Amino acid sequence: AILGPQIVIFTRELLAPVMFAGSFISILPLAAVGAIILSFLRLPAKTSGKVEIAGSDARPLAEIVTQPRFVAALFCAVGSYALMSFVMTGAPLAMVGCGLSENDATLGISWHVMAMFAPSFFTGSLIHRFGAERIVATGLILLIGCAIVGLSGLALWQFWTSLILLGLGWNFGFIGATAMVAASYRPSEKGKVQGFHDFVLFGSVACASLMSGMVYNAWGWEMLNWMIFPVTVLCFVALGALKLTDLRKADARSLRRFT
Repeated sequence: AILGPQIVIFTRELLAPVMFAGSFISILPLAAVGAIILSFLRLPAKTSGKVEIAGSDARPLAEIVTQPRFVAALFCAVGSYALMSFVMTGAPLAMVGCGLSENDATLGISWHVMAMFAPSFFTGSLIHRFGAERIVATGLILLIGCAIVGLSGLALWQFWTSLILLGLGWNFGFIGATAMVAASYRPSEKGKVQGFHDFVLFGSVACASLMSGMVYNAWGWEMLNWMIFPVTVLCFVALGALKLTDLRKADARSLRRFT
């Protein structure tokens, strides 16, 4: 969030007249440092237990991914992450296109990335206290705030504020949704469910990133922001449907208890 954007600012003209070639080359040492750090990671060895064995309690994948909780979680995870990628990809193009400097655009992404990850120190505690669904809803509201600020004008503070709200919305929306996913499967089902979730999620995010430039080129920065509203509405509908399902189950349990 801090080092990366600063490197881009100082190395973008390193191999002029080919702009930003130096920035791409400067990424290589960062990747090497990351690889060295990860080489010291030691994961616990697998233990032979019920959790590690796909026992008779493992359900078919189709049964798991059609649960209301998983469906709502997938909608919210894909919606939060895809919107973040969609708007973030087009934001620097819009900032430069509106006459702001490339340094301003780079610093805007820096603020955005800090907003994405800084709340993670306490997001887990908030989920534990208020519940994953409420945190996801908060994230969706922040994404709507991002769109409102983005549509309000083209000043530097509006771009930066929009990107900060986008990062915060992604953090609450995506992390809350992944907590909901984790609550929808048994330990013996973890591998296949997470694999399915990640395949759908990152496939959607890749499409959103590719579409961002096309949408910006065709309809401009405003359309990137307008797209947030229908996606967040779908996510709220999914959360509402899950809430109704949970209430019906609770009523059914209460009736069985008194009969």
